[in-house]
Amino acid sequence: MKPKTMINDFPVVCVGGSAGGLDAYTRLLRHLPADLGAAVVIVNHLRTVATRLHEILPRYTEMPVELITEGLDIRPNHVFIIPAQRDLHVFGGEFRLKPISKPRGWPDVITVFLRSLTRHWHGKIIAVIVSGYDGDGAAALCGIRDVGGVTIAQKLDTAGQPDMRCKRHSQRVY
Repeated sequence: MKPKTMINDFPVVCVGGSAGGLDAYTRLLRHLPADLGAAVVIVNHLRTVATRLHEILPRYTEMPVELITEGLDIRPNHVFIIPAQRDLHVFGGEFRLKPISKPRGWPDVITVFLRSLTRHWHGKIIAVIVSGYDGDGAAALCGIRDVGGVTIAQKLDTAGQPDMRCKRHSQRVY
């Protein structure tokens, strides 16, 4: 493993969403300064199609927008996009990609990434859940709060698809 020269104690903002999430992503990025001091990681809950967010979102932010690759360093003032059909983890200040653990039905890529952050990130964690279906991410929100992080959910009346539910508790995230 290569040695790390960067201190990994800056905040990571995980923005998890699905159907209707593009509107929320663009509205959020328009309002974030280029010198935010945090890494923004967009974990889009897609089942089978490849993402084009890394091509679309640079129009809405001055921060560099990158599609995540194996071993990519997590850096502040950057927007990172999860690739399709991969679970995303963080370890040693880098992104780690694994084959998607739930290839059928609704994936749980947001939950997988948030749980990895709670275990392996030393800086502040902010989890934002936006428009979509299913409860991906909901089960991991308590873990974010347990490590002193902040959780935010998009308001129901502004969500394009307001149905991100926590199946275990039959309640909406919003």
